[in-house]
Amino acid sequence: MNVYAIGLNHSKTPVAIRGKLAIGASRLSGALLRLRAEDIRGLILSTCNRTEVYALGDRAEDVVPRIVAFLNANAKLPETELSRHLYVYSGRRTVRHLFRVSSGLDSMIVGESEILGQVKTALEEAERAGPVDLPLQNLFRAAIRVGRMVRTKTGISRNALSVGAMAVALAEKSVGDMSRCKIMVIGAGEAGRKVAQTIRERGAKEIVVVSRNPSRGAKLAEMLGGVWSPMDQLDRELTDNDILICCSGAPHTIIKFESLQKIMAARAERPLVIIDIAVPPDVDSRTKELRGVYLYDLDALTASCRRNRETRRGEIRPAKRLIEEDVEKFCAVWESSEANPLIRALMRKADRIRQAQLERSLKNMKGLSAEDRGRLEAMTVAIIHNVFQDPIRRLRFLGSQGKKSVAVLAELFDLERGDA
Repeated sequence: MNVYAIGLNHSKTPVAIRGKLAIGASRLSGALLRLRAEDIRGLILSTCNRTEVYALGDRAEDVVPRIVAFLNANAKLPETELSRHLYVYSGRRTVRHLFRVSSGLDSMIVGESEILGQVKTALEEAERAGPVDLPLQNLFRAAIRVGRMVRTKTGISRNALSVGAMAVALAEKSVGDMSRCKIMVIGAGEAGRKVAQTIRERGAKEIVVVSRNPSRGAKLAEMLGGVWSPMDQLDRELTDNDILICCSGAPHTIIKFESLQKIMAARAERPLVIIDIAVPPDVDSRTKELRGVYLYDLDALTASCRRNRETRRGEIRPAKRLIEEDVEKFCAVWESSEANPLIRALMRKADRIRQAQLERSLKNMKGLSAEDRGRLEAMTVAIIHNVFQDPIRRLRFLGSQGKKSVAVLAELFDLERGDA
């Protein structure tokens, strides 16, 4: 069994392409269900700077094309256009890549801490959608542990900015004193909250939060001492504000060229600074052609991010050494566990019993819809998964000390290595 990572990120892919592939929080559950419908045993890590699928499979030629097809269907791009941006990792390279991602080494802003929470959320969302294979669970839990360890033992995250904080700094550079500006934030999710808090800390007094969710938007506005405005009042709010920061997570453009053209005509030469850190972008890229509009998106942060990487170069090297040590440890356990053959045999035997019992039960349950049968199937799979997950995790990571436990397992369940 091998592990693969297929995706793209900020390093070689422009935000326009990343935006087409991005899977926001509201769409992640559905995307995971579609992934499983394609018989892909994996999970999805999607942030403003990357979209990646991590999956298990015996052979690359069986797994990788199906994941590429899944991503392509999601992006709605010509297959050749998407493929030239994708990277594919397998085995040890996948482990190394994910450990570097969770440690902040692969981020646009080196050392930023948000990615660690995003890796954790990716695992949690996948578990909510249904059982996650234990090797993938172990890999992601190890990545979270390594990410925390690297931040503790090196200075990689010392005074690190988030993308949102860097966006606010860019806006401040454009307008000077923020206390004199009226500021609007589109989006009341996690990204919007962090950006708005940063703005408040920089002295902004007049803040408007625009969002589709009234309760969440009003709550954020109250916390900031600002006001909430519904999305249908967007054009009116744009007429009055000086800085617009976009991080809605919407799957489509919110601010159109034609709409902003009319708004700018009504602003009487008053400039508008727009910081668009949403993926896909909230703002039509053509708006930068309008007189008085200063539009900065994620790609515009690239120069600042290069400087950030240079200042942290001294911490990157020791962080990589720590990560490499953990890659070796993790892969040694993955590749040489005494328990692996017996674990496979145990799970195959458990699944045979499950399927046989389920079929007997279904024969006596007339009139079930295909959806109800699917729910029963998922429930029985989840029962097997939950019963065995903790014992298997411990067996897999006992290493050479687990030989006695493996022998006991084989004896208790009447298993032979050949059964795998």
